[in-house]
Amino acid sequence: MIRESPIYFRQLLSGVDVGSTDRSARQMANFIYLIGDRQSRECVVVDPAWDIDGVLKIVDDDEMKLVGALATHYHPDHVGGSIFGMDICGLAELMEKRAVPVYVNKYEAQGVRQVTGLSLSDMRQMESEDTLKVGSAEIAFLHTPGHTPGSQCFRVGSSLIAGDTLFLQGCGRVDLPGGDSEEMYRTLTQRLAKIKDEIVLYPGHNYGGKPFAPMGEVRRDNAYLRIGTLDDWLRIMGY
Repeated sequence: MIRESPIYFRQLLSGVDVGSTDRSARQMANFIYLIGDRQSRECVVVDPAWDIDGVLKIVDDDEMKLVGALATHYHPDHVGGSIFGMDICGLAELMEKRAVPVYVNKYEAQGVRQVTGLSLSDMRQMESEDTLKVGSAEIAFLHTPGHTPGSQCFRVGSSLIAGDTLFLQGCGRVDLPGGDSEEMYRTLTQRLAKIKDEIVLYPGHNYGGKPFAPMGEVRRDNAYLRIGTLDDWLRIMGY
């Protein structure tokens, strides 16, 4: 008999699983994640945006209790706000319906405040290697700057939720405000180097292909992880 994992884990695709009538949500193809403990029935949501009512309906239908929200970074397609002429619902609307602590990296707090209108008192400012217990599920925070100064990944069980730091193919842009090409190179070659090959990568967007893959496969297939030197990296990235 195969025992069900005690970790509650759901990957939701914007424009499909939530916000199915929103053409922009479908085009942006953001992933939203629910993580929790099946026994305590508590969970957190990662990067709530696009369809807050839809996300909360899934939480309620699964008979879970939302106890927090985690932000990988402050861009509006992940936390709500305005971008590319789109007004996206996110953390502000979530807080109106379910007031929960919002966990951000300490270097990202001001960006989240500016983009979403949340107050700093709504946030819990986290550092790399901090952990959060949700029932028996432990979520580890990993600071992975490059896409933004306070981008962070979340490790739970055998999964790594990477936001826009790393995709199955490619990595997050570094030409947007707050982007830092050299920091991204250090993140990919040093900070994420300790993640074992069997850990499954769950990215922030569904950019073609599969929605997740083991890190060993990503390391084999993702050309951005095979750039040998910083000079080569900067040349390829146009610097």
